[in-house]
Amino acid sequence: MRSLEQKLKAAFIISAVALSFIGLIFVHSAGSYWGKTHYADSSPFIVKQGIYMVVSFGVAYLMMKSPLLSNSTFWTYFYYITILMLAAVLIPGIGAVRNGSQSWIALGPFSIQPAEFVKVALIGKLACSMRKPAGKNPFEIKHFVLILLPAALIMMQPDLGSAVIMIVSAFVILFIAGYPLTFFGLLGVGGIGAFVVLIASAAYRMDRIKSYIDPWSDPLGNGFQGIQSLFAIAPGGLFGHGFGNSRQKYLYLPEPQNDFIFSIIAEETGFIGATTLLILFGILLFSAFGIAIRTKTFHAFLITSGMASMIIFQTFLNTGVVSGLLPVTGVTLPFISYGGSSLLTTWMAIGTILHFAFYREQTR
Repeated sequence: MRSLEQKLKAAFIISAVALSFIGLIFVHSAGSYWGKTHYADSSPFIVKQGIYMVVSFGVAYLMMKSPLLSNSTFWTYFYYITILMLAAVLIPGIGAVRNGSQSWIALGPFSIQPAEFVKVALIGKLACSMRKPAGKNPFEIKHFVLILLPAALIMMQPDLGSAVIMIVSAFVILFIAGYPLTFFGLLGVGGIGAFVVLIASAAYRMDRIKSYIDPWSDPLGNGFQGIQSLFAIAPGGLFGHGFGNSRQKYLYLPEPQNDFIFSIIAEETGFIGATTLLILFGILLFSAFGIAIRTKTFHAFLITSGMASMIIFQTFLNTGVVSGLLPVTGVTLPFISYGGSSLLTTWMAIGTILHFAFYREQTR
């Protein structure tokens, strides 16, 4: 048993580190021409991503070692700090607008996206608010206030992708914690209705649904990204065009180092490379839940399961979008896409899981 536990921890750490280095390599490959064109430098993205990665590793290590993660008070403070950050984003002069969304706080040459951090904070806060043991958690309005408050602030930016990831991760915790199945049935019906209303309430979301159904109806507009992504993936074949030989990164696919980086990876490394990447995510998922079921406390189990679910659902959403299986929405690929907030929060989740894997303090 001890040997299996050590293997799970090793597999988890190795897969997470491998994914980050793969991301660093392909951020450079995917963003080299974009950087040369817009910044007269082919290396700005890999330099910044390298800095983000070092910082992320450091933060993950501190979280793994810190006894604060086993204290519910830490998660309460973290949650409310991220709520304040989400509110600050909406204030003119503080929040920065990019691609139609006011989702960032600019800090000189860098910026932070509070919607990323609140996903981690909510998982910890919600898990610590659950009763124990599992199977004895009835519906409580406070749980939904915790979820809907940040969701509403994120939707005001607007950022549907981040809100969906956060809500799904939170509902995974509710399910594991023993919320009644009838509740999820009613929630599913109500959720579908709310989702339809959200889509219908914004013209740009309706346009995305239309372009998802038939991207060729507007190939130079709303269907452009989806079409160009498929033009990257399909010709990659079994082995791809070779590292650095992507064609779509030459301004065909906008900002290829970001949300659509998986398309570039598939184009350059083919089916073999893309599948290898997904296998690494699979190993991460398997080992994370293996760690979760071996945690000492119920709250630790909920937190680690929630962190793993957040990473894997975001991976599913991103790869579904770039492969044309889901409508286009702005969601990064964990570990891989360029961006400090995304990488840092992903490694905060990793650090949290490792904390309960190695130290297993009593959550209180």
